Amino acid sequence: MATKSVLADEAIKNQIIEAIQDKKGKDIVHIDLKEIENIPCQEFVICCGNSQPQVKAIAEEIEKQVFEKIGELPFRKEGVQYQEWIILDYFNIVVHVFLPEKRNFYNLEQLWSDGKKTTYQDII
Repeated sequence: MATKSVLADEAIKNQIIEAIQDKKGKDIVHIDLKEIENIPCQEFVICCGNSQPQVKAIAEEIEKQVFEKIGELPFRKEGVQYQEWIILDYFNIVVHVFLPEKRNFYNLEQLWSDGKKTTYQDII
């Protein structure tokens, strides 16, 4: 039987992905890091927005939906002022919302390629 924390993390992850899709975020990837030693968190959710306003809108929608439906706020937020790479830290799950060029430059999927990667469909 799954623990309450695992179920809560799963609910948060699913709500994050739904919020990204609601704002037409692209290239959504979930990376499970639980089997890797010395990890900063247990999971990443990574996506792109096509412009700085869209990156900001995606991050705001994630924060809004996770709070309204699950009652959780991010522990920390980074990058909101620049809107090129916004990080929302939900302790076990860290969300990265990128502009495409920043995502390509930092290439988190390659950096954390030992994790189990799941790709989600873009909503058109």
